[in-house]
Amino acid sequence: MANSSAGTLSALVNLAVWLTGVLVSLAVGFGMVDGVLGVRWIPVSVTMVAGWVVVVLTLMSLILAIIDRAR
Repeated sequence: MANSSAGTLSALVNLAVWLTGVLVSLAVGFGMVDGVLGVRWIPVSVTMVAGWVVVVLTLMSLILAIIDRAR
């Protein structure tokens, strides 16, 4: 019984950490795209492109994780 609850707790912690990572990645990516987050010595256009890369890769990893979990 203890192993089952420990496995469930571990799965919930892993889900929480993964979901937090996805949300933070999307927040940072969209912040870079909107120009809210930037680096002084990097041009805004480069920051925007990097933001889109972060957003697209995060969404791709989200979709791939769901597909992997469904299999």
